[in-house]
Amino acid sequence: MITLTGKKISQGIAIGKLSFYRRDIKEIKKIYVKDIEKEIQRFHRAREKAISELEVLYDVSVREVGEANATIFETQQEILKDKDYIDVICSMILEEKLNAEYIVQQAAEKFVSKEYQQQKPYGQGHEADVRDVALRMIRILSRSWKDRMFVDEPFVMGARELYPSEAVQLDTTKILGFVTKYGTINSHTAIIARTKGIPSVIGLGEALKDEYEGKTIIIDGYEGKVYIEPDYTTLTKMRQRQDANLTRAKNLERLKGKENITQSGQKIDIFANVGTREDIENVLRSDAGGIGLFRSEFLYMENGNKIPTEEQLFQVYKLAAESMGVNRVVIRTADFGGDKLAACIDMEQQDNPVLGMRGIRVMLEKEELFLSQLRAILRASAFGNISIMFPMITSLEEVENAKAMVAKAKQSLKNDKIAFSDNIPIGVMIETPAAVMISGELAREVDFFSIGTNDLTQLTLGVDRKNGKVDKYFNPHHPALLKMIRIVANNVHLEGKHISICGDLAADLSMTEFFIQIGIDELSVAPSQVLALRKKIREIQ
Repeated sequence: MITLTGKKISQGIAIGKLSFYRRDIKEIKKIYVKDIEKEIQRFHRAREKAISELEVLYDVSVREVGEANATIFETQQEILKDKDYIDVICSMILEEKLNAEYIVQQAAEKFVSKEYQQQKPYGQGHEADVRDVALRMIRILSRSWKDRMFVDEPFVMGARELYPSEAVQLDTTKILGFVTKYGTINSHTAIIARTKGIPSVIGLGEALKDEYEGKTIIIDGYEGKVYIEPDYTTLTKMRQRQDANLTRAKNLERLKGKENITQSGQKIDIFANVGTREDIENVLRSDAGGIGLFRSEFLYMENGNKIPTEEQLFQVYKLAAESMGVNRVVIRTADFGGDKLAACIDMEQQDNPVLGMRGIRVMLEKEELFLSQLRAILRASAFGNISIMFPMITSLEEVENAKAMVAKAKQSLKNDKIAFSDNIPIGVMIETPAAVMISGELAREVDFFSIGTNDLTQLTLGVDRKNGKVDKYFNPHHPALLKMIRIVANNVHLEGKHISICGDLAADLSMTEFFIQIGIDELSVAPSQVLALRKKIREIQ
């Protein structure tokens, strides 16, 4: 048995076979094949599988984003069914006697050439679709890691490092847990792991070796330990711990429907943080009072190279609104920057992205992007109790400009005769020391506030939470931070406004009593943390 020690970022025990995540295929090797007929048949099987996958994607897309937006998958099916496409690839395999992966890659460039574009309806303007089809075929032919998500049993994932855009797409029905060589405990990848309830340990370094592929692994997300090929005693102990956790979770289920009230009668709301469509169902299971933070940038991060359309965003926001009924849904406008980068959003390289173009600054500069998202949120407000929240605020001018964009979005919807709630509440995130110091003035401009303790901590203490070397200096219990939270709560309440905490500190049970004492109105945590927090509140005298 090999024992590795890393950084715990999401609690839980996971036991399964280890499979390493490999990123995009960077190089397809040229391999000469002896059995040409067998290679052609391999191409045909991959083509049929690709068509089957695209048919499923089309059906899902019609339901989720409408028929117009789903036609891309029909186009891609046409490419794979085109006789010339099939003949060209088969002929190239036959003549060059090379592996199908390499030929498919070479053929893709031929099919997007100017000469070929004039011959096919899918040529002109569909270069990206041709290349996307080729990547799908290569993935299937090369039996890449992503293909495992379709066919294999659940497994534990290993990686050098996992980016937020990758973490947000993890399928919890397949991924039992994950371990990485590098990463930091306060990154957005860590936040996503906690939101999804995936046991995780990061920062194992080069001790996490590629040769462990396929071996049985145990993740102890409570202690930050990882066991490779565990012995009988360790395996038994961890399975018992899994059972104990299951029993604890069942006991917490009894708190569903109960009030979040201390024994002395003080109440506080518990809401949940989400980032994707799948998270919404977890909110319902958790019995949270609503959605206190919808991290909508994740909808862009999981959409690959294509910017989500207004309709796509609207459908997800509408689902959240309808699912929560009369309960509040707070949608934060996209908070790009730092380690939250989306492939579909053009962000210039920055020397210090933590202190660069982030949050509201990005959206105010990208007005069309901002307007599309605001229209989607406003449209969804006709179906439930939705609020808008702006991230990374540092000045009153930013709030005024953002509110002007909301007014512009409202007017455009009125012109299009589309329904929305004209009285939608508007709030801001308190994540910067500047916002803390002007919180009184801000309280006269907006309807509610939410303190993002993760960013407020790193900006107050000068600690980049992506830098593993300064993890030990990241102290969310620092007296300066607690003073700031108290100041904001007082300023907001003087104006009779609502204040919540939605950062990781909201789930820190050692802080719950302090938050109640200073009058925090709401704590918003990962869905999996709701009932444990309720239990803690009900135990407070």
